[in-house]
Amino acid sequence: MSRRPSAAILSVAASALLLTACATGTGGSDTASEAEFDPEAEVAGALSVMGFGTNDEIAETRLDLAKEALPEVDISLVEGDLDIQQFLSAVATGEPPELIYANRDQLGTFASRGAIIPLDRCIEGEGISIGDFREPAIAQVTLEDQVYGIPEFNQVQVVMANAGLLEDAGVGLEELDGSNWDSLAAASAKLAKDDGGKLSVIGYDSKLPEFLPLWAKANGADLISANGRTAQLDDPKVVEALEFAVGIYEEQGGFSAVKSFRDSADFFGAGNQFASNSLGAMPMEQWYINILNDVSPDASLAFTPFKAKDGTPLSFASGSAWAIPSGSANPEAACRFIKTMTQTDTWMAAAKARADVRAEEGKPFTGLFTGNATADEQIRSEFVKPVDEAKWDDAINASYEANENSFSLPANPADAEFKTAWLDAVNRVLNGQAEPAESLQQAQQEAQQALDAAWEQWDQRE
Repeated sequence: MSRRPSAAILSVAASALLLTACATGTGGSDTASEAEFDPEAEVAGALSVMGFGTNDEIAETRLDLAKEALPEVDISLVEGDLDIQQFLSAVATGEPPELIYANRDQLGTFASRGAIIPLDRCIEGEGISIGDFREPAIAQVTLEDQVYGIPEFNQVQVVMANAGLLEDAGVGLEELDGSNWDSLAAASAKLAKDDGGKLSVIGYDSKLPEFLPLWAKANGADLISANGRTAQLDDPKVVEALEFAVGIYEEQGGFSAVKSFRDSADFFGAGNQFASNSLGAMPMEQWYINILNDVSPDASLAFTPFKAKDGTPLSFASGSAWAIPSGSANPEAACRFIKTMTQTDTWMAAAKARADVRAEEGKPFTGLFTGNATADEQIRSEFVKPVDEAKWDDAINASYEANENSFSLPANPADAEFKTAWLDAVNRVLNGQAEPAESLQQAQQEAQQALDAAWEQWDQRE
């Protein structure tokens, strides 16, 4: 399993995305047009990497291999999450980093502002095995048939539950997988408890606002058209999905009550909501499985894939990607670095490092989940072993099934504004400021206006 994402990746960074959307005319020169990408060519010079850090053995192993592949390159890291304002300002002044590490859903906006370059020549020239990568991950970084980023980790969700609470309430795990919304609502009601009118156990957490795309897809709807040009936020199936997911909270005293109680839990510690028996179930990214195994290995847990209404496994994939800024002073080294960091052999080395560490700690290795499907398959075959406790085997199997059945929202040149529109719509409903249909209709107008303007500018490029 991948390292835990930073707080910025987990949180809804709407303000940062808005900042990105407001930055126009930031593009620097397209240095890639003059670059020669060749896997046999020697590369040298400086390579400043913004947004990537080495806080675990997976990152350290891969960075070491990248340094071996670029012995004449002086690699420096600007660690911490990508500072969008700092990055765009650097591009505008003609002094960008040579390489950035960003969220995949930021790249459409970056590309539309001319802040990053297409990687097609890099991919072809360096021989990056783009066919190894997951189609939804590549689609999320592709605009008008041009690839603007190379995916890294792939974060997907599974349903995590408190097996003890389920047994006490007479609820089966299959009632909580999302395939039957009536059963899910009924199971949540059985699991939820209050103490003197105050919530003491959350039955089910539908994880709004961030999981609206998952609920909509489970109901047969996409928030945006496949070509990224048409918002579909007011689709009746999206409205129905939002009504259901919000209704789960309303039946437990409202979102504010659930959120307040949820936020009081020691999410990353031994007092987490499962260990403290204060949550029945929720969909959650697979990296949290390792957290639970680390801090509360003896907690009563159960895991299963999230499912669409038709019973098929489903997950909403997100993750990071590498991109080369416009005006990068060393695109050749940046491309070689990207290739090395994301190729199958490098991921295999990183997986071995993680598996060795977990073995030393007496803990199971639960796999890595990346944008490279070939790497994931080989890692699972070689390093993921059966675990004595069935719950962790179930967690591993559910995670891999989720990874094989993931979807992403397609890239578009207004992805920052589009994301803000639907997040704001959900938050208005959660805060009691609007009804779902009304709020999504407003979001539809805001999103489509942003898409139309961004695509018009994109289509008029020389």
